[in-house]
Amino acid sequence: MEAAILLRSALCLLYPNPTSDSIFRKSEAPSVEGKRRVNSREIVVKFLFLTVMANNREILMSELEQIKQKVPSIEGVTLEACLPEIVRLHIYVDDMRQMTAVMQFLENYPTEPVVVELKSKTLTEKLLDGVVKVCDAEARKYIGQKQVVLMVHFLKQFLIDNPLCIVNDEVGKVKKELLSDEDKCKLMQSSSQILLKIKEEEYYMGFKITVPPDYPAKQIQLEMSENNFPDILKTNFLGQAVEIARQCVQPPLKKKPKEPPFEPKPSLYPVCEYLIEQCIKRYAKEKCPLCNERVLPQKPEDVTKLDKKKRIERVYCGHLYHYFCLYKFMKTPPFTAGKFCPSCGKQIFHDKFKVSAELQEARWAHKQARQRELAEVVDFLE
Repeated sequence: MEAAILLRSALCLLYPNPTSDSIFRKSEAPSVEGKRRVNSREIVVKFLFLTVMANNREILMSELEQIKQKVPSIEGVTLEACLPEIVRLHIYVDDMRQMTAVMQFLENYPTEPVVVELKSKTLTEKLLDGVVKVCDAEARKYIGQKQVVLMVHFLKQFLIDNPLCIVNDEVGKVKKELLSDEDKCKLMQSSSQILLKIKEEEYYMGFKITVPPDYPAKQIQLEMSENNFPDILKTNFLGQAVEIARQCVQPPLKKKPKEPPFEPKPSLYPVCEYLIEQCIKRYAKEKCPLCNERVLPQKPEDVTKLDKKKRIERVYCGHLYHYFCLYKFMKTPPFTAGKFCPSCGKQIFHDKFKVSAELQEARWAHKQARQRELAEVVDFLE
C-alpha cells in the first residue's frame, strides 16, 4: 500500500491537474523557468519510483525469509528453492494427489499477484490449467500482502478437498462421449463418489462409483442404486462391470509369451463405457436376432407380464433372445458344428442347452422317426 501511495504522489507532482487534457496535449514551447520546474518534477518522480522499487524489494526479501521459516513446517510441503527470482515447492497429499508449484514475482510485486505455474506427473494438464486460473483470482485477493504462504495453503487444501481430481480427465471423457442430455452425473467430493443416472427410452439405471485414494492401483467400487431392468440383466450388468474393473488392476493368471509386464490402468472409464454403451443404451431397445422384434417391452412394467415364449434369454456372446425363438433355433438341425449367433457369428453357449451336437443329432433323428411312425399309423387307420 505504501508503494502505491508513493507512486500516486509522484504522478501528482508530475501532473498537478491530471483531469485536464494537458497530459496528452502537445503544449507550446515552455519557458526556461518552466523547463526547470519540469526537470525538478521528473527528478522527484524518479526518486519516488526508485523508493517504491526499493520498498517492494524489501517486502520481497522479508517474504522470502517468512517462506523459509513457515513452508517447511507445513505437512506434506517440501521447499525446493527460495530465491528472489523463483520459489519452487512440492505439495504432497498422497501418491496421486501431488504437484510442484513454481512461483515468480513480477517487478511491482506485491502490488501485483504472484505468478503461479503448476506441474504434476499424476494430474492432467487441463486440470492444472484450471487450478492456475483459480490461483490467479485467489492471489488478487491479497494484493499488497505477502502471498506465497497463503497460496501454498490454498493449493494444499484444494488437493485435500477434491479427491476426485485424480479422475478429472476420465470424468470429462465420460460426460463428453457417453452421456446424453437426459443422463445425470453428480460428483460428491467429500465422499470421493460419482453418482450416475443413465436413461434410455423408458428404462433407467442409477449407480454409485467410489474412487479409492490409491486409484488407479486399486479398482473402483461399484454399487447399483436404482433401475427398472429385469433382474437377470441387472445381475449380469453388475457382475461384468466388477470383472472389467478387476482386470484393470490385476494381472491375468496366464501370462502370454513376450507380453510386457502388467501395469494397473484406470478402471473408471472402461466400467462406465460398458454399463452405458453396452448395457443400458443397447439392451433397452435390443431386438431378437431370430424374429427381429424387441426383446424388452416398450414399458418396463410389462416385463413381469411376458409369457414363457417371450421370456428374456441372454447368451454368452451378450445378445438377447426370446426364449421360444432360441429354443426352436437350438433344437433344429444342423447340429454338427454347433449353433452360432446370427448377429455376431460367435458360438452360442447357454446353461439350458448344454447337450453335445452328437446327442442333439440322435434325439432329432429319434423324434423324426417317431413322427414318421405316427404318420404311418394315421395313414393305416384312414
